[in-house]
Amino acid sequence: MQPEIHIIGGGLAGSEAAMQVARAGLTATLYEMRPAAWTPAHKTDRLAELVCSNSLKSESVNTAPWLLKEELRRAGCELVRIAAHARVPGGQALTVDRDVFAAEVTRCVESLQRITLKREEVNAVPRDGIVIIASGPLTSDALAIDIARLTGSDRLYFYDSISPIVDAESIDCSIAFRASRYGKSMDASDDYLNCPMNREEYERFVDALLEARQHTPHIAEDVPYFEACLPVEELARRGRETLRFGPMKPVGLTDPRTGRWPYAAVQLRQETLRASSYNLVGFQNYMKYPDQQRVFRLIPGLEKAEFLRYGQIHRNTYINAPSLLTPTLQLRTDSRILFAGQISGVEGYVESIATGFLAGRFAAALALGEPVKPMPRETALGSLCHYISFAESKDYQPANITFDLLPKLDEAALQRLGRDKKARHAEVCTRALAKLEEYQGVAV
Repeated sequence: MQPEIHIIGGGLAGSEAAMQVARAGLTATLYEMRPAAWTPAHKTDRLAELVCSNSLKSESVNTAPWLLKEELRRAGCELVRIAAHARVPGGQALTVDRDVFAAEVTRCVESLQRITLKREEVNAVPRDGIVIIASGPLTSDALAIDIARLTGSDRLYFYDSISPIVDAESIDCSIAFRASRYGKSMDASDDYLNCPMNREEYERFVDALLEARQHTPHIAEDVPYFEACLPVEELARRGRETLRFGPMKPVGLTDPRTGRWPYAAVQLRQETLRASSYNLVGFQNYMKYPDQQRVFRLIPGLEKAEFLRYGQIHRNTYINAPSLLTPTLQLRTDSRILFAGQISGVEGYVESIATGFLAGRFAAALALGEPVKPMPRETALGSLCHYISFAESKDYQPANITFDLLPKLDEAALQRLGRDKKARHAEVCTRALAKLEEYQGVAV
């Protein structure tokens, strides 16, 4: 007798996981609480309903979002296939008709005899069988309490405060200088890059910050902001000097160009596993993305910054995955339980589909008694899993797929390609797809 496979949540990750289990010739029970219980964001009872956008990001060849989708296409992902049929004009992005997409996913799931769809709320993680938890960023309170019991209450987050991340190569290091406050550092190298501002630059920045358009969240907030992670706009509204005593504090930072402390400073911290990128420390915000780019490019040294991720603050239930999950998305303390989708610590539609796809495949292998093999680190799929299982757990933040999550090319390739970023990205994609074929047992 093969163990039961329970999948909690009928969103992108859960729907894909269920179809992958069925595709492996196994049976699964998929639980979706709508319409018995509703979330603040969903409008229908359809599976895989897209809430915030209808874009599955870029289809430009040799970009990171394209690579993730291309790997999923080649591996047999059902939702990416359905997205192609629901596509509407959207430039270089894979943009879908939300209603058509959700309706087709629902039809496909309901048509598969190996999937039992139960429209009921799950209040506790099943104590037997294999379980995929894909309950999403709006996990019900009762289930969240049980997940906290299972994982530890200090490892479950309900509000996501994210600072922007910029590509390291786009920082002007003739302006930004490397230093730790008062010269204090854990090793011989200084820990931060610092972007100094004089008074005129600071005043211009504050004006732009206060004038920026705010993003209207699709998910209503029901509690005040935490004082420890206030948006930078909110800090600026409390007084023009507030930022200089908060995230833009200049004390202890000597600008080598002047030999003095600047009037204000923005600190950039290197991401531990994202070595090619830097985080704007303390710059969580809820500005519209174009406004973030315009305002933050006023910071000296970031005039040409390329943003790998924009800042945001929103309701998002997710686990501290690096302290809990293996690269096969299994709970370290109970290998029969897997996590997928946003609750596992990824951001974005395709990233949620990807973890659902993998969780379904891994769960099927478990049920069949086969080895559960992680994806190759060189693939976008493998790098996403590597990030959520090995990132720094202390200040863990969910991630979208970007090239800085994937391993760097070897020195010979870097020397051959030089500073041609497009060529390097193409090489990374070629390597990833070759490793995927190798993993799947297809001749390269």
